[in-house]
Amino acid sequence: MTASITPATRPDGSRPRLGVFKFASCDGCQLTLLDCEDELLGIADDLEIAHFLEASSDVAPGPYDLALVEGSVSTPEHLERVRRIRAESRHLVTIGACATAGGVQALRNYADVTDYLATVYARPDYIETLATSTPIAAHVPVDFELRGCPIDRGQLLEVITAFLAGRKPGIPNHSVCFSCKQRGNVCVLVAHGTPCLGPVTHAGCGALCPTYGRGCYGCFGPAGTTNLRALVPVLHRDGMNDEDIGRFLHTFNVTDFTAVEEKDLP
Repeated sequence: MTASITPATRPDGSRPRLGVFKFASCDGCQLTLLDCEDELLGIADDLEIAHFLEASSDVAPGPYDLALVEGSVSTPEHLERVRRIRAESRHLVTIGACATAGGVQALRNYADVTDYLATVYARPDYIETLATSTPIAAHVPVDFELRGCPIDRGQLLEVITAFLAGRKPGIPNHSVCFSCKQRGNVCVLVAHGTPCLGPVTHAGCGALCPTYGRGCYGCFGPAGTTNLRALVPVLHRDGMNDEDIGRFLHTFNVTDFTAVEEKDLP
């Protein structure tokens, strides 16, 4: 989802307030923000970082002008908290595959979660969980979704600076194949017969895996347009059966790629 972002101005002239929040996730997307280092210091001159537990225990209550939300909604407590954060935030941006697609933990959506609880936990009666893991947008309005597992630091900085400038973020919606062409990569799928999801995967990683001779495995989710029906025969040619392809697709963005399968495949 994309939406225009209004300029980050406050009536009293103070700096806009940033809140960073975590739900069910590994913290990798928040770490991407911390890894910005020098750029983060520059951003701090223009933003008040009011809530960011990964960086500081010194937090301030809302309202927030911009909320960055990592992680999926997976527990009853998450449902209540995500609605509260949305109510306290002028703009809400979801960051990473967990927040935009439910994450790898959404694999449980296709089985009985009580079976997992009984297998994993000695006392499953102590565990409070929902039957599914769902993206933030399934529960509250979202102003922008930033994909990836983890997200790309350059794209994250673009989203934040776009917010400060009051413009729509310039995030491409094309496939990883475009990035391969930009880098001058030889296509690993065509030239080497290496299974690759680049033709159907959202750009953002800079074609990192194909650059080093490995096929893309879809960590940024589906591209804006996909043609999985055309890709599947090529993956069959390269030695993958239907079960292999299912496993290839059903990882970080299982929910979104399952929707693509339902749309593209007969």
